Amino acid sequence: MTKYDYIFQSKETIKESLNEQEAVTAIAVITTIVDSGSENIDAESLADILWEFEIFDEYSEEEMLETVDRLIEIAGEAGLGSLFNAANAGISDEAVLDGFAAGVIMLLDAENLIIPANKKVFLKQLQMALELEDEEAEEIIKEIIAAIEAGDEEEYLDEEYEAVILNEAGEQFYQSPLGNFTVPIPLDSEQGGKIQSEEGMVNFSDDIGTLLRIDYYPLSPEQIDDLESQEEETYLHGVIIDKYVPQAIISHVPSAEVKYTEYLQNTLEKYYYVLVNMPKGSTISKHETNGNGMRLDAYRGLLSFVNNECLYIVSSQRSFLNGEIPGSVKAEAEKIKRSILDFVSTIEFA
Repeated sequence: MTKYDYIFQSKETIKESLNEQEAVTAIAVITTIVDSGSENIDAESLADILWEFEIFDEYSEEEMLETVDRLIEIAGEAGLGSLFNAANAGISDEAVLDGFAAGVIMLLDAENLIIPANKKVFLKQLQMALELEDEEAEEIIKEIIAAIEAGDEEEYLDEEYEAVILNEAGEQFYQSPLGNFTVPIPLDSEQGGKIQSEEGMVNFSDDIGTLLRIDYYPLSPEQIDDLESQEEETYLHGVIIDKYVPQAIISHVPSAEVKYTEYLQNTLEKYYYVLVNMPKGSTISKHETNGNGMRLDAYRGLLSFVNNECLYIVSSQRSFLNGEIPGSVKAEAEKIKRSILDFVSTIEFA
């Protein structure tokens, strides 16, 4: 008998089944709760770590956080044993290594790059429950430690492009993989600043709710012809209202809705701007006393424009903390728009 039998020897189940990505996430959630307690679990950090795994390539940042939040809630309601049984039933042979790797990363002492002695019993039982041989488990642990030591997240973490360059003054800039823009990094590392990038997108965020994101799409000759054949306002409206908002926001926050739109065209600026209300749709959560996470309400501002045959959508989030009541839609729209325009003014386009 061990103190973890309530997890690995449980006969309890949950009603829903998990796919392999959810199963890997569930193992990470279980390991984190066992290690730190449900009241201390940081859903955002956990989602950020898992989002780098190749198995989550098709997940957006919002989907990743939603999955973590949902599984934390299930763990609180049904128990860790029930959640592990669902994970073990849903994990594929191909994803078992990812599941064990997720457990390793959650338990690893990142400073000393070791598995602490008091955590080895749990990790051993996880290994046995996933039916991994000792050699396989040791190889995964060694590869993760070696990858972290080398600063390269190798097999288990997606090789994302994060080109951080320094100017002569030592200031940090992000340069897109296409070379179409550079931008000063608008983050403070002491506040948990993070850069996440994938093809056509870079996201800047931190632990206090900052979110600045740049989506960019080089336009094909056909798309340029389409743009030139109609009013730019009509084109940008179609892109952001009919495509981006439904696909990138409403698909993950069904209650989200556009509350404000504006098109501006003058000698200095030309853009289409929208404000989206996202009830319980913030990228940050408030954790209740029971350890469950509740996503905060938020407004998301989206500014779209074309520059040098490339379409840009630059967005910023405002989350409402501690019961904060938003101002009027127009006032909130103007405030977020100004913050986006200030950010855009720092971008240097090629």
